[in-house]
Amino acid sequence: MNRLSRSLSPYLRQHADNPVDWREWSSDAFAEARERDVPVLLSVGYAACHWCHVMAHESFEDEATAAQMNAGFVNVKVDREERPDIDSVYMAAVVAMTRQGGWPMTVFLTPDGAPFFAGTYYPPTPVQGMPSFRQVLDAVSTAWRDRREDIVEQAGGLVEHLRTQSPELSTLTSAPTVDDLAGAVDALSRDLDAQHGGFGGAPKFPPSMTLEQLLRHHARTGDERALRMVLSTCEAMARGGLYDQLGGGFARYSVDAGWVVPHFEKMLYDNAQLLGVYAHLTRTLDALVGGGATELDGQDLVGPAALARRVTTETAEFLLRELRTGEGAFASSLDADSDGHEGTFYVWTPEQLVDVLGEDDGRWAARVLSVTPEGTFEGGASVLQLLDPDLVSAPDDAARWERVRTVLAEAREQRTRPGRDDKVVAGWNGMAVGALAEAGMILGRPDWVDAAEEAAGHVVALHLGTEDHAVHLRRVSLGTEQGDAGGTLEDYALLADGLLVLSSARRDTRWTEIARHLLDTVLDRFIEESPEGGTTFYDTPDAAHDGVELVVRPADPGDNASPSGRSAAAGALLRYAALSGSHRHRQAAEAALAVYPVLARRAPRFAGHALAVAEAMADGPREVAVVLPTAPGSSAGDDLVQAAWATPTAGAVIAVGPEGTGHPLLADRPAPVPTAYVCRGFVCERPVTTAADLRQLLSPTRTTEDTP
Repeated sequence: MNRLSRSLSPYLRQHADNPVDWREWSSDAFAEARERDVPVLLSVGYAACHWCHVMAHESFEDEATAAQMNAGFVNVKVDREERPDIDSVYMAAVVAMTRQGGWPMTVFLTPDGAPFFAGTYYPPTPVQGMPSFRQVLDAVSTAWRDRREDIVEQAGGLVEHLRTQSPELSTLTSAPTVDDLAGAVDALSRDLDAQHGGFGGAPKFPPSMTLEQLLRHHARTGDERALRMVLSTCEAMARGGLYDQLGGGFARYSVDAGWVVPHFEKMLYDNAQLLGVYAHLTRTLDALVGGGATELDGQDLVGPAALARRVTTETAEFLLRELRTGEGAFASSLDADSDGHEGTFYVWTPEQLVDVLGEDDGRWAARVLSVTPEGTFEGGASVLQLLDPDLVSAPDDAARWERVRTVLAEAREQRTRPGRDDKVVAGWNGMAVGALAEAGMILGRPDWVDAAEEAAGHVVALHLGTEDHAVHLRRVSLGTEQGDAGGTLEDYALLADGLLVLSSARRDTRWTEIARHLLDTVLDRFIEESPEGGTTFYDTPDAAHDGVELVVRPADPGDNASPSGRSAAAGALLRYAALSGSHRHRQAAEAALAVYPVLARRAPRFAGHALAVAEAMADGPREVAVVLPTAPGSSAGDDLVQAAWATPTAGAVIAVGPEGTGHPLLADRPAPVPTAYVCRGFVCERPVTTAADLRQLLSPTRTTEDTP
């Protein structure tokens, strides 16, 4: 067993029995490299990464390869989920050197941490022009010995390049305008895959943040084009192989453009975001259908509304069943592999269906789930898809489908389950908390809100402390053991945002106060004003406060699989400002969004969360205050509360309670009967006392100019 046996990270522990003399990232590792006068070999991956497992088996478990690594390098293993700051800096180097990135990431560094050669997966033998890993090791060792000056000069030039590439995309000093947001929708419509849904080609990732932006744009403007893009994409993802038709939950991405074959790992951050998207789509479609609009451009809306509700429910149940830890928080991911092979837990052949279900149901299930003799995956197996809703729409067929689905799910449990990375990441749990709390309020599932509160309680209790009169957040934990890595901007912001949603759902300002402390730390330790007038939002705190000295202090504004730290901060700051009236937080949110107008028109898919926040800002965001009578335990006003949560909006905030309690939105609003106020910037429209009037006030036909 090497040093990684003592690591907190489940991914690093997977490499504990490698013959490689692995170290975790530390100053000691670089000190040893200087003492031995050898480069550092940095290998970055994560527990659910299929090709990380492949390279580990082929190279890191091989005695000869390990001996070569140990002799010529100080070998450092990093879990990218635990240390996204390290991953971000060196992935930028990989992309700069190779024009592509991915995991496993392999980077060779000088003892000062400067990268000079990089790649991703290397095979054990040369393949199609790609050198073997051992050939790469030989070449790097030779270059280090014979061309040291060139390497040091090249590494220094690359570091300088990385420093000058970021962090600002422009010198703009204002958030995206309504014209910028309309331009983003125009750009997305040109990039839409009209045949399969989604944007661009293969591989195709679920565009969660872009879908949220489009839903908010529709809620703000009534633009049906935005809703059509959401409908086509959400239905295609939910009916294809990306979605687990038996157990719920989404895989990380599809290897093809048609959502047929996924890369089977399931990530918490994907499923938390998609839970929010499908809950908001359910809300939008229910409102349209409830208002009498059963079609959109001739397309039925009743079926998609039922599908969105089902997927919301099943995704929430997946989170609670398969990713919830014993402490009530949420684990990071499920692996793609079982028994050393990718996808075997999820795929089926026609013969397997017959074996489990019998001849009649087996053949019927093969037709319903697109399981063919040729297969869509390896070895003639098929990924389950539910492409034709008519096959299970009749009452008898629907009942048969539920029975068949239950039997198949039970039979699948006899297979070897994919491994789970039980590491709890603060920011991703923040996303899950917010999504569960809001989905629970929209769909009337208080048990989901309970689960959100339990997860929040665990993360706050274990990850959050105080230091120098400020809160101090740890990024990860495992069980009841706290990790060493400090929280990133993403962690502070996403946890704060989730707590603010929970506070609204629970009517408990305790969560608001914790969120305020988190955001105060963001403002004090992650942000720097430049002499030119721009504001840099760094992904790590300053070095004096838990920051780690890297060759570049990362500050990537682009949204990727999850929100960037900068856009996450914009969302949390804006939400807090709307709930509290804080001008300081509103200004910081506007500064955070100031770099995104250029991306809005040129590459909106890489700023999806930022543009969703900008949609909320363009709408106010609206503040909904439901003031209740003071009688304890009264159900009076429940219809107003339900309408506040169930009416589609572009990111409205909600405060509920008796006058003068909790949120400032409830101050100085006496209410002998339940009363709702819709405000922007604490300037409110006429109070209303019926759910119908509240829905009307929140409708997209009323613009900012309508507010008195």
